[in-house]
Amino acid sequence: MRIGVPTEIKNNENRVALTPSGVRELTLKGHTVFVQDGAGAGSGFQNEAYLVAGAQILSSIEEVYATADMIVKVKEPIEPEYRLIRKNQLVFTYFHFASSQVLTQAMLESGAICIAYETVTAKDGSLPLLVPMSEVAGRMAIQEGAKYLEKPSGGKGILLGGVPGTPRAKVLILGGGVVGTQAAKMAAGLGADVTIMDVNLHRLRYLADIMPANVTTRMSSEMAILEAVKTVDLVIGAVLIPGAKAPNLIKRNMLKLMQPGTVLVDVAVDQGGCIETCVPTTHENPTFVIDEVLHYCVANMPGAVPYTSTLALTNATLPYVIELAEKGWEQAIAENKGLENGLNIKHGEIVHKAVAEAFQPIMA
Repeated sequence: MRIGVPTEIKNNENRVALTPSGVRELTLKGHTVFVQDGAGAGSGFQNEAYLVAGAQILSSIEEVYATADMIVKVKEPIEPEYRLIRKNQLVFTYFHFASSQVLTQAMLESGAICIAYETVTAKDGSLPLLVPMSEVAGRMAIQEGAKYLEKPSGGKGILLGGVPGTPRAKVLILGGGVVGTQAAKMAAGLGADVTIMDVNLHRLRYLADIMPANVTTRMSSEMAILEAVKTVDLVIGAVLIPGAKAPNLIKRNMLKLMQPGTVLVDVAVDQGGCIETCVPTTHENPTFVIDEVLHYCVANMPGAVPYTSTLALTNATLPYVIELAEKGWEQAIAENKGLENGLNIKHGEIVHKAVAEAFQPIMA
């Protein structure tokens, strides 16, 4: 199969879909990999490394799309790429369709086969291609939250762990999945007073067992959130419903209850966000303020640490890329139910239930 790796063109997105090592595994199996000139530079992987691995370097993104049977990316295609995607071309990337009607419509019109990393499942129902970037994003959420709590950044001027004789920052984490767990570990390690809320009591019991003493678990409800936001310093939105739009748990009216300089980090923003006032931002302009509450809503947080992120992503995606390349998408999904769950759009039709439901009133 001819596999294309274009340069990511989303704002400040420095990741690349495959490392040279991943390319080598594919070329050893007889596949041809086309890498756009400089695609890996932002992650620390130069053209020479890809050439040694057996890749062919193409000078433009147009050439990559025109040549490849399968496009392997990191982030969803953006508007300049829509016209490049061909009928029956396989595109394997993070799509997050439920958060973008424009992207969904463009892929429907393209006639492409769209397999989304975020809805591929393992045998236990987990999301193996979402996990590595969720781990990165969860840890980064605390780094960024701590930075923006600093007074020069617009926050309250509070140190997450405090020092002896001073209070620790209060961190509220909405969602006890991979993002929430990683965020809690980081915040707890820095000494903050951490509360994790989730609607799954079994998950809360597990977290209560593994977390240190400065982490409290609490059943999530609107009343519980209303009570917590009055005194919290940092809120991490970490809610995920696979393939579907995230629910708004922090409503606009709750901002008035928060203290000035409170920081909100919505990791779920690329799936629509779980904070009503959050809209996607970029690494270039990451924050905005509403009602004296600072919002950080960067939709590609792991792109700020591309070396780590690219290695972690390729570790997870490569077996699936190989399976698709070896068998073709139809046979691959017929033999792998988890990969079939990743199929969101084919031949102009939405085939993933959660994505279809997100647009049912609009596109029916």
